[in-house]
Amino acid sequence: MTLASAIAIYFIIWWLVLFLVLPFGIRNAHETGETIEEGNEPGAPINPHLVQKAVITTILATAVFAVFYLAFTRGWLNLDSLPFYSTMPNPN
Repeated sequence: MTLASAIAIYFIIWWLVLFLVLPFGIRNAHETGETIEEGNEPGAPINPHLVQKAVITTILATAVFAVFYLAFTRGWLNLDSLPFYSTMPNPN
């Protein structure tokens, strides 16, 4: 695995983990008892804690990438292990 592909895979894993972490701990104005101003979305989060979620996402994504990298370098995960890969027609 080249450095460029490792960075790309980490970036994809980071975004997937971010979308998993984003909904945790979200409270809207209705749940907190605050008044909703005219024109504002009532379901919008009051304080989404984005910096905290970015840190948590980075930690989790690093752990997931470490497991992926270990599996890839040890040969536990490769294209031949994908069930549909062996049935694909040869492009030659």
